Amino acid sequence: MFQMTLLYKATIETVYMVVVSGVVATVVGLPWGIVLYTSRKGNILSHPLLYQVLAAIVNVTRSIPFIILMIAVIPITRVLVGSSIGTNAAIVPLSLCAMPFIARVVENALLEVDTGLVEAATAMGATAWQIVCKILIPEAMPGIINGLTLTVVSLIGYSAMAGAVGGGGLGDLAIRYGYQRFDTSVMFMTIVVIIVLVQAMQLVGDKLAKWYAHAGF
Repeated sequence: MFQMTLLYKATIETVYMVVVSGVVATVVGLPWGIVLYTSRKGNILSHPLLYQVLAAIVNVTRSIPFIILMIAVIPITRVLVGSSIGTNAAIVPLSLCAMPFIARVVENALLEVDTGLVEAATAMGATAWQIVCKILIPEAMPGIINGLTLTVVSLIGYSAMAGAVGGGGLGDLAIRYGYQRFDTSVMFMTIVVIIVLVQAMQLVGDKLAKWYAHAGF
């Protein structure tokens, strides 16, 4: 009973970290990706210098291993949440890690949209805002949903890593009650829960992407 209580609490903490960091990262990463696409040379808001700067930031931040990023942003984490440990503290590096990933995912999804649609809309006098909102995003939405699903799945794994260094959640449970106390049952249950979370998220994402594609919004 004690183990199940701990497992339930750790699962809730993991879901909380993943949901909040996923929302924060999407709020920042979605417009970031749109700007990356539109500022590309030859696109509707072409600005090569801006694109190069934003793309460089994406490449640099994506190349930093998550465990190093967690340590590097400790001062920022303390300023934002008042602590460098716990679930709230883990949300900061999780969000920072996911933002550039989502930006690149969104950019790539938009690149898959038929350029003929954009050219036609431009010829009809549509503004850049109208093209983005009424053509690019609706057409790219299935790809964006699949990319966001992949991001959330990655965040589940990263949240476990964050738990191993004081972030709480399933990772913390596995280290403290499984590894350090040599309790293989806790380790096993933790792995099972993580697998279930990943499979559930992937299933929901796949269904949502297919529904949106077939609905034809």
